[in-house]
Amino acid sequence: MSEYTTAHHRSVADPAAFWLDAAGAIDWVTPPTTAVDESRPPFYRWFPDGELNTSYNCVDRHVEAGHGNRAAIIHDSPVTGVKETITYAQLLARVEIFAGALAAEGVGRGDRVVIYMPMVPRAVVAMLACARLGAVHSVVFGGFAAPELAIRVDDARPKVIVTSHGGIEPTRTVPYFPMVSRALELAEHTPSSVIVAARAEQFPDETFPETPGTRWVDWDEAVSRAEPAAPVTVGAADPLYILYTSGTTGMPKGVVRDNGGHAVALAWSMWNIYGVHPGDVWWSASDVGWVVGHSYIVYAPLLVGATTILYEGKPVGTPDAGAFWRVASEHGAVALFTAPTAVRAIRKEDPHGVKVAEYDLSRMHTLFCAGERLDPDTYHWATDTLGMPVVDNWWQTETGWPIASNLRGLDPMPIKPGSPTVPVPGYDLRVLDGDGSALPAGREGNLAIRLPMAPGTLLGLWEDDERFVSSYMSAFDGYYSTGDGGYVDEDGYVYVMGRTDDVINVAGHRLSTGSMESVIATHPAVAEAAVIGVRDELKGQRPVGYVVLKAGEVRDPGELRAELVAMVREEIGAVATFRDCTVVQGLPKTRSGKILRKTMRQIADGQEEAPVPSTIEDPAVLDALRPHLRPQK
Repeated sequence: MSEYTTAHHRSVADPAAFWLDAAGAIDWVTPPTTAVDESRPPFYRWFPDGELNTSYNCVDRHVEAGHGNRAAIIHDSPVTGVKETITYAQLLARVEIFAGALAAEGVGRGDRVVIYMPMVPRAVVAMLACARLGAVHSVVFGGFAAPELAIRVDDARPKVIVTSHGGIEPTRTVPYFPMVSRALELAEHTPSSVIVAARAEQFPDETFPETPGTRWVDWDEAVSRAEPAAPVTVGAADPLYILYTSGTTGMPKGVVRDNGGHAVALAWSMWNIYGVHPGDVWWSASDVGWVVGHSYIVYAPLLVGATTILYEGKPVGTPDAGAFWRVASEHGAVALFTAPTAVRAIRKEDPHGVKVAEYDLSRMHTLFCAGERLDPDTYHWATDTLGMPVVDNWWQTETGWPIASNLRGLDPMPIKPGSPTVPVPGYDLRVLDGDGSALPAGREGNLAIRLPMAPGTLLGLWEDDERFVSSYMSAFDGYYSTGDGGYVDEDGYVYVMGRTDDVINVAGHRLSTGSMESVIATHPAVAEAAVIGVRDELKGQRPVGYVVLKAGEVRDPGELRAELVAMVREEIGAVATFRDCTVVQGLPKTRSGKILRKTMRQIADGQEEAPVPSTIEDPAVLDALRPHLRPQK
């Protein structure tokens, strides 16, 4: 048996022994003696009798082990021209003093803090400071608009919001103050304070807004009055963070991650999946607002004592299509982790890979991709251009780390284009039909994971047990339903074919079509709307809207489209990349009134012979819609 086969079999057959062994890589205040509490399925708790502090494991213990002078964070910001290396000793000093500043604002164990920040070191410091206090952070991606931020504020009910003047794009600045102050107007919950990490050079004229009931505090002033805070001991099953992800209803779901299982799983993954040792320079080119940023910009590399690159820039345009190769070369990254969208953007600008030849990538052994399916064309281009393994990962916000991958540290395997390779140890992955019966190799069905899932996966949804069960645990008894369809081949390789629900994947970001439809439907001229995700060569998918006007309404199509695009941008944010919307005479529905979005999506993706449900109310409506659904160039 291969090392992989042995490890995966043991993780499934005897998960307690497997993960208690892995827990030895973490420093515990009280080491666990029990691997998993199975007393209340599907609510499983890993290492229930263990106690620890995640921030201590990420920072303090490396300093205490004599590695204080090792680089912890390399901040590279081509949009501002800033480069900074922060050692573990320096990071510890920053984290413990900001934790003291949060404590002075009344933040303690179990309290929530919303972090709405650009890609700057203080975002990482804020996350680790929350973990140090046993507080629960909720990072909100800076591209989300005020209404989306307000929803998260009301759900998490933070004591404090940590923000900045704004984010920097290649051609513009994005002020955060208007979005935060507007969110506080919209939200019912009132945080006691907003702490601002200043960016005075880029935002010289910004002044603190006045928001009733909430004080605005400068970061530097707050830490100047603070005392360093010691790490607070928490239970392994206590929440570390809440990260909101799109749901089919349009209301985001607050995925809760624990402290103990999260630390064990991510530390195990850095070598076994990614082949990264302590002291290696590792680069995850994502954003701290997404799960990849949480897991593989911040926690995983710091847990094992590696150096993590924090990049504030783009794959192209900062300044050119060689940006990624410049960063990897200059800082000596051993591996790069990014989304296929970024690789496609680079390929579009530099199809022959001329820019790659300008940089020394000899220390880089692997390019990892995740967030969306790595299509074979992109895989082959990257492999041929870089001359190194290009490895796909499949995972979700809910799982927090890969479900399937090629385990480059544990047991490298041959790569099959289009497959993220095999289930990672800890995940008992099955392919099920609609009735929950297992399907044989090669048969496509629902990808589901037998419970309990591996440590580090979601603890639940924030204060919503009912939605947790209905969203993930109700489709197949004893399984977590991933919401993805696919199959496993004769060699055990996994193939993920796409979502089975109405959540779309735009440039690696999961977005709800339902939330966009809800916004569009508020337009006074719109009677009903449908938004589907159609294939896009660059972003994987893009949202396209179809609207039916109210009786008697006559609108200029271009003007109406502009109004609807602006509404989605205002309510959801530029991250939605909603640009296309067409007025149609009707939407195809079943006799019970359900819009046939899947059929629409299949036709839009070029499947002219897409099966039409026998329950369709009026086939003529679909026939009339077909010309509008065909791929738009």
